[in-house]
Amino acid sequence: MAIDNVYNITIIAFGSFDRQLLQLLASEVEKELNLPVDLKERHLDLSLFYNIDRRQYDANLLLQFVNEEYGNIPGKLVALFNVDLFIPILTFIYGQAYLNGKTAIASNYRLENKYYGLKPDKELEKSRLIKEIIHELGHTLGLVHCYNPTCVMRSSTYVEDIDQKNQSLCKKCNSKLKSSPQDED
Repeated sequence: MAIDNVYNITIIAFGSFDRQLLQLLASEVEKELNLPVDLKERHLDLSLFYNIDRRQYDANLLLQFVNEEYGNIPGKLVALFNVDLFIPILTFIYGQAYLNGKTAIASNYRLENKYYGLKPDKELEKSRLIKEIIHELGHTLGLVHCYNPTCVMRSSTYVEDIDQKNQSLCKKCNSKLKSSPQDED
């Protein structure tokens, strides 16, 4: 997916997110991907996506719902949640996206220090969320996981993995974005 073919990114916050945080997220994503970012806030009954056996929210169902309900918005789309996400093969995930698709989701639930027995650190938690959003949007733009340890596209199994990488694309991933001949979906 050539980034030149994408006209904008929309971040939709589902649930309660601080407006200043949302503006910071939009600004950082815009800066990294060099695309305009629109912000929207919506409400959603998340009980439809709750798996009582796992006590978590089904990321596959959420991603599908967001894609179907909001897929008419131009450009790329990332939906933000503050719930514990899972997919059947993993204990938890931070986000998910359709590779070369339109839609991604991300959650700040497991990005907060309190889940790791650490003192709250709002700046670190914001940084993690920014990285996760850029990472998932990278997938929608056709990027796969990168082996560069500092690239935002490196896979993150643990929160420490997120902390160790930058919020930017490495030169190789950036080059892939700019050179891909595909058109947007």
